[in-house]
Amino acid sequence: MMKKSAVVESLGQHALLGPTWIALALKANDRLKLGLLLLQAAAEHARHPDRSVPDLQREIDAAGITPVDLARWLRDLPALAAEHGAGMELPGWPRLAALLRDDVQAMARPLAVAAEGPDAELAARVQHWSDWLASRSSSDVSCEDVDALTRGDRGRGDGLHILVMDLHKRINRLVSRLAVESIDGAQVWGLADADKTLVRAFMRGLQRTAALKLDHPGLDTVATRDGGRLLIQNDIGTSDVHVLVLAVDGLRLTMTYSDLHPERFAFFQHILADTGLQWSVATRESADMNAGARYQVGTATVDAADAAALELVLERIGARIVFLIDWNRARKRLQQFVDKPHAVALLGAAAREEVGHMPWLATGGERLVWEAMAAQEAEVFRLGDRLDAVLGEDDAAQFLLQLLRLSTQAVRQHQPVALVGDEARLLLARMLRSHSASFALLADHAAYAQGLAEALAAALERGLERDPAAAAALATRAKIWERRADHLVMQARDRALRGPQWREFAALLERADDAVDAIEEAVFLFSLLAESHAAVWSDAVRAALSALARTVADAAKDQVRLVTVLAALDGASDASDQEKFVAASWRVLQAERRCDELLRAARRALCRDVRDPAGLMLATDFAAAVELASDVLLAQAYALREQGFARSRRFG
Repeated sequence: MMKKSAVVESLGQHALLGPTWIALALKANDRLKLGLLLLQAAAEHARHPDRSVPDLQREIDAAGITPVDLARWLRDLPALAAEHGAGMELPGWPRLAALLRDDVQAMARPLAVAAEGPDAELAARVQHWSDWLASRSSSDVSCEDVDALTRGDRGRGDGLHILVMDLHKRINRLVSRLAVESIDGAQVWGLADADKTLVRAFMRGLQRTAALKLDHPGLDTVATRDGGRLLIQNDIGTSDVHVLVLAVDGLRLTMTYSDLHPERFAFFQHILADTGLQWSVATRESADMNAGARYQVGTATVDAADAAALELVLERIGARIVFLIDWNRARKRLQQFVDKPHAVALLGAAAREEVGHMPWLATGGERLVWEAMAAQEAEVFRLGDRLDAVLGEDDAAQFLLQLLRLSTQAVRQHQPVALVGDEARLLLARMLRSHSASFALLADHAAYAQGLAEALAAALERGLERDPAAAAALATRAKIWERRADHLVMQARDRALRGPQWREFAALLERADDAVDAIEEAVFLFSLLAESHAAVWSDAVRAALSALARTVADAAKDQVRLVTVLAALDGASDASDQEKFVAASWRVLQAERRCDELLRAARRALCRDVRDPAGLMLATDFAAAVELASDVLLAQAYALREQGFARSRRFG
């Protein structure tokens, strides 16, 4: 009840249904999956009674267990298990064994009357396990019994789960021959007219993106009706345990999805976030699956508002399936250039755009990237350099996403593969010229400087020199920000060692870091003034120091504007961008001159009004640190202005 054939090993909670015997057989397959899952849960509880018993109500409902008292008994069964000798005592085990025996025989029944005749070897195995289950008369279940029933490794001998897999495989063959109608490529039977509309919606999404799998097998779809439910199954690809089943009952859609890879399972949930599907609290993991591997099964439901909304959900699910094929291979290839989170994120962005990773793999994959890197100017990339180390994490991910777009376009338009390589080299050259990754570091660093300056100015305006606790908290926060800004400088230095295009930006960051250091030092001195109660200031002193801090904060804000405008200066920039850049740089110049005047005014007021020597010394040092920040900001503004003029000449 939780195993699947070599092609469709885990259908989750439902299987394809066929007319009469096949429909009954596949319902029995669902119940067998559930029964073996219950047995595994019971064995786990017997070994670890202190752990919570998994709630399998969703799986019981999905398997269509009736009547209600049987469903309740199955739900409660694992909690009754207790360790006993080398196995467990499971009250009701003979009853469960009898149910398993009945379902095994139900699965074998359509094969016994198949057109090609019965399989003697398979029939003998069915008889063996039917007899074995019928002989269970006590509540004792040994570890060997559990293993024999649930194992999936054929190398360790036959098992009930292996038999169920083989029976299911044979039944799937029958299903493919019994399909009496094709709807947009899906094999269907026994559908009502309303069902066909829903199948068309699913297939509309599937066919919109199916070409992105190229010649990879998979995406075969079948559909039928089981009582009041429409069932749609897609086998996705060739992986043993990679299948999904959709059950539609009225406006409720239930999806069961199985996957060998937890990362891909989470990815599928992510790219279906816009469908409204509500997943189980935790995806299940079961041992001894797929020749000993572990796999996950999840169930998700959504109640559509109306028929149109239901069709939209089905279409979206159909369109997203192709992005699971060879997903792990694509992710691992991309991780040669960006870290795992960025690789997963860009694959998600590609799926939402309906851009495939299979075309990228087919047109060269990582070779496209290596060749594009090698084609750049000397010393830009050196042997062993990673793309994200030179280009920056976000820009590297954007470059790779654009490569996926270009590859998909080439495949769809039947363009030569060499064209994708040429475009990749040109794209990387443009991104290197833009230095957007460099400006990202500059912008982040400038933001820390602004944040520190704004916090200090606000502290003075609120009179926090009279609140030692608040001033100390501000100093702690300022130190954290200063360390984060230092980390950005270290990143730039590291990149400058790898590529010469980073050297000028590393120098800019090193200069800018002096402003952050000066402001952090001022905040520290401010906390000392508050701690020692030395800040007994007159209105004139407070006004002068507050004006000084506010002027530096305004200059830091203009510094952020300078970096933002500079990063955007290119061939598409207009005169207004250049005007904004020049205006911001002049405001920084004026701020520095204003700070010189304010520092003198503050010193004059301090000498006149402060009589405490320690307070006078600390306040003077505080004012000098704030004014020093304005000097550094001015020097940085001049350097950025030179960068701006150079870019204007380049793009002018």
